[in-house]
Amino acid sequence: MKRTLLGMAEAGEPLLKQALEAIRAYNEAMAQGRSEAELERLRVEADHLYQTVIDYQLHKAGALGESVH
Repeated sequence: MKRTLLGMAEAGEPLLKQALEAIRAYNEAMAQGRSEAELERLRVEADHLYQTVIDYQLHKAGALGESVH
């Protein structure tokens, strides 16, 4: 298991890329003047993915505690 900050980033890289793509999609939709419903959907998706990345990194660092199911 990778225990360095770089190791955690590498292990979560696909998830991080997905979160960044969602943020970009939201920003592009906002710049294009898309509907409020679509903007809200994209914002919720981006927020969720961003929070998932943070939770994953905290979990890998041992700072998140027990898994919540």
